[in-house]
This record gives sequence, C-alpha cells and structure tokens, in this order.
Amino acid sequence: MAMKRRIILHIDVNNAFLSWTAVNMLHNGSKVDIRNRYAVIGGDEATRHGIVLAKSIPAKKKGVVTAETLYSARKKCPYLEVYPPEFKVYKKYSDRMYTYLCNYSKKIERYSIDECFMDYTDSYQKFGDPVKLAYRIKNEIRDNFGFTVNVGIGDNKLLAKMASDFSKPDKVHTLFTDEIKEKMWPLDVNDLFMIGKASSKKLHELNINTIGELANTDINFLMRHFKSMGKMMWEYANGIDNSEVESERGSPKSISTSVVLPYDYTNVEEIKKILRDLSIDTGRRLRNKKMYASNVSIWIKFHDFTKISKQMTLDKLINSNDDIYDNACKLLDKIYNPDGDKKVRSLCVGVANLTDTYKVQLSLLENNLKEENINDELKKTLEDIKKKYGDKSITYADRIHK
Repeated sequence: MAMKRRIILHIDVNNAFLSWTAVNMLHNGSKVDIRNRYAVIGGDEATRHGIVLAKSIPAKKKGVVTAETLYSARKKCPYLEVYPPEFKVYKKYSDRMYTYLCNYSKKIERYSIDECFMDYTDSYQKFGDPVKLAYRIKNEIRDNFGFTVNVGIGDNKLLAKMASDFSKPDKVHTLFTDEIKEKMWPLDVNDLFMIGKASSKKLHELNINTIGELANTDINFLMRHFKSMGKMMWEYANGIDNSEVESERGSPKSISTSVVLPYDYTNVEEIKKILRDLSIDTGRRLRNKKMYASNVSIWIKFHDFTKISKQMTLDKLINSNDDIYDNACKLLDKIYNPDGDKKVRSLCVGVANLTDTYKVQLSLLENNLKEENINDELKKTLEDIKKKYGDKSITYADRIHK
C-alpha cells in the first residue's frame, strides 16, 4: 500500500503585532487604522528595549526596518507614531486563530505566537482540496477577525513555511516537492529558512548563490565549511524535512502550561522569568485539583523546528510554585546552552506522577506533617486573596521596584 502523501499548511499572520494592535484599537472605538499611518510597534524609547518590533507599510516605505532603534527610525520618519507592544492582546488574537484552525484539523502546532502549522493529511477526506481550504481559511480569518494571513501548502513543514513567505499579504501559495526546482531553487540562498546573514555571506563567498546551487553542492563540502549546519542546509535546499506537526495536548495524568513566545529568546534570565510564570500557573492548577506531583518536566521548542525536553523524578511530593520553579530551572540549566546558536521559540513546564494523597517518609520528624498542613493552609489563603484581588495583589519581593 502506498504511503499517504502528507499535506501541511502553514498559517502566518501578516505583520502580526501591528495588525493586532490596529484591530484591537478599532474594536475599542478608534477611528484610525494605524496600518495606514506612519506607525510602528516599539519598546520604551528611554531604555535598551526601544527598538522597532513591527512597522506599517507607509513606515516601511520611509526606510524603517524591524529591529532598528526607535531613535534611528525617527531620523528616517520624524512624524512616526510609536505604539507599545501589548502581548496580552496578541495572545488573545493568537488564541482565537488557533481555536478557529482546530475546526479543520486535530494536529495544530503553534510555531510562534503568529504562526501555526496544520497537518491536513487526515482532514483531506472531510474538507477536500487543500488549496480551496487554504483560501477559505485566509478569507474567513480576514472577514471574521479583521487581520490577514498568508497560507503556505507543502509536503512538509519546511516547504509549507517557505511557501507562506512568498509574496504577501493575504495570499495562498503552494510548494510541493515537484515544485521545488521551479519555485524554490531560483531564490537566493538568503531566502532559505534558517540561513542567517553570516551563513548567507559565507555561501556567497563560496560562489553558492541560489538555493538550487546549494542543493547541488556536495554535502561533505558543506559540512567541512559549516559542520552540522551544512547537512541541514543541504537537506532544506532539497526540501527534506521529516519533522512532525506536534499538537500540544497534555496527558490527563499530568498538568502542564506552555507558552509561545512573542519573539525568539536567548537570554537565560528572561527565559527563567517565563519559567516562573509557567510554574505559577501549573502550581495553581495542581492545587485546584488538590493534588501533588513527584515529577517535573520542561520542554523547549527552538526556532529551527527542533525540540528538547527533560524531566526529573523527585524523592518527595510537591505542589508549590517555588518547588516547581526551582526544579524547572535545574532542568533548564542541564539542557539549554545560552552560548549556542539556538533561539527559544516556546516553553512548557509540566508536572506528573500525580496523587491526591500527601505522603512523607517515616524517617522524617513528626512535626513535618503539621508544617505541611500549615503550608497548605497558607497556599490556600494566598490563592483566595489572588482570586479576589488579582494576581498582582501578592507578589515576590524581588519583583517590587524599590
């Protein structure tokens, strides 16, 4: 029996941060669509975070580019309007899109806050031609949610993503294996997914200028110059990618909280802040079920489709935020190398080996049981206060600005 042909869709929001800010403003009564103005989304101009995160088409025409400082952008466009990033707003629209896409497939992977992969292979029989379905998705998102997306269709995640990066906005493109030579090989090597500026420059110096030339270069030659990266370059240039679309549905025997980050993270301290938030949410859900765990796990998904995970089994039962967070940080230190070239795209903190009965070793002092009961009462009181007055009513001392 012939293997079923994979059909993967990549849905990518056009200019997500600026579009979502614009849509949210319009929904809240604004008469101005900042997508049509000289506008950018940017951080605090008085700090090192004052960079352009997203730009409107009019601002782009003035030469404003993503990741440049707002100071530099204002030199190009003195009348530039700067709007702060609102990640809660972005998550709201990202969640709406994800929920909508789940109507068409059980396998949806949130690759970033504004991108999803959909494995359409098993849905084909129900919904039919993937190109027609892609147009339907594109149009329904535009008409129902107010922002536009590109949809790429291919045999694997790599080809679907490459297809969605073709001309924008509000477009559908295909890139199947039999279209690689025609549609992908003529492109500059810089257009290949995962080829950065440094690698692109080095390839050009080696007189490898197009993706087609890269695909037909001896793989051993590439590995001599780029090590393991050379093998991946060659595979991607030939459209080879066997990674699965990973839907993130937790086991009923575990509790986990994950987040798709608004941009790629590399700073360990920033990553640990995210782990703390995830640990707090996981701990709250664990206590709401009146359960304890003896296993903590984390997984990290990187910008290049790869994923790494690690878990540890503890010699005691836990359900506090601090215990979950401390162990999550230990796991992070074991599996993440901040000096490497991996950029963190999403994170997850989970607990497993759940039980609703707290057990202690007989060798422990008797009053430990009393202390545990006291701690449980304290946790419950803190949770009640937060439910009534909000999450920020009680916080960690190190978060208070002095």
